Amino acid sequence: MEIISTQKYILLSPKKIRPVANLVKSMKVGQAIERLPFVNKKGSEFLLKVLKTAFSDAKNRGISEENIFIKEIQITEGPRLKRGIAVSRGQWHPITKKMSHIKVILGVKEVVKKDEKAIEPKNEEKSKAKKVVKKGSKK
Repeated sequence: MEIISTQKYILLSPKKIRPVANLVKSMKVGQAIERLPFVNKKGSEFLLKVLKTAFSDAKNRGISEENIFIKEIQITEGPRLKRGIAVSRGQWHPITKKMSHIKVILGVKEVVKKDEKAIEPKNEEKSKAKKVVKKGSKK
């Protein structure tokens, strides 16, 4: 099971958000939510918001906190706003304001019950696997 949360059209370039995402990828969700407010980057605010949304969605589905982990964080480029500034002699310098999209995918660990036993192959199949010998050999 996967829980997906997205935030689109953030007026901040993906280049500024990706380092923050790389810090968080290896952490558990609870740790990431605790540490992101102390990261001194503007991208951490947006990433924290998306992580909290995904985490609360997982809780509402009845999934315990220990079983949730960050599976993937995608930071993609959105559309660009094309603006400009007037400069001397009637010229115009273009300014592009970059946007980004954040997509957080949380995974859920499957809990295996200890009561279930693993299915073992039959004794005949085990003995056939052991008795494979090449023809013509002297053993």
